[in-house]
Amino acid sequence: MSDFIKQLIESRVSTGRYDTSRDLSDEQVSELVRLAARAPSAYNLQNWKFIAVRSAAAKARLHGAAYGQQQVLDAPVTYIVCGTLEAHEGLARALQPSVAAGILDQALVEGWVAAATGSHRGNPQLQRDEALRSASLAAMTLMLAAAGMGLATGPMSGFDAAAVAREFDLAANEVPVILVTAGYPARGNWPQKPRKPLPEVMAFA
Repeated sequence: MSDFIKQLIESRVSTGRYDTSRDLSDEQVSELVRLAARAPSAYNLQNWKFIAVRSAAAKARLHGAAYGQQQVLDAPVTYIVCGTLEAHEGLARALQPSVAAGILDQALVEGWVAAATGSHRGNPQLQRDEALRSASLAAMTLMLAAAGMGLATGPMSGFDAAAVAREFDLAANEVPVILVTAGYPARGNWPQKPRKPLPEVMAFA
């Protein structure tokens, strides 16, 4: 394993305190999403959406929906990472760039679309499960990308999903899964907390 990747994983912390004097550029905010969207997803559904909350007005709306947590106001950006339902309906279009690049052939794509449609259509639980999985993988990818750029992040599950959906005009098929704050850290953040011993969380089979 690359020492750089190992160091990122072992040193990354969930940040709650941000340096309010340092902003992020549009390019930095966009690059994090570009990299996050390299995360894997079933059938390559890419069933996610990112809302970068940056303006003072938008932060105020999200602050209320996130139970008044200060980091939403202090961080330069908070990403609302959403998973999308009914993603199988757009799978054929999502896979066309892979066909154009010669990675997949059309027959394989048609088979994937048929399989995804057969399992996902009329199955809201599976659609939701896949949306949560994909959004979570994308959020973690974003956090590691941020660490590689010298930035800090903080994942947040403490928010009112209905309020977030209402305040940010999410479509019926867009599920807010997690918030991720990002920026430059201020002093006072905890270091990475010790994890459970490996034998407690791993078994060989």
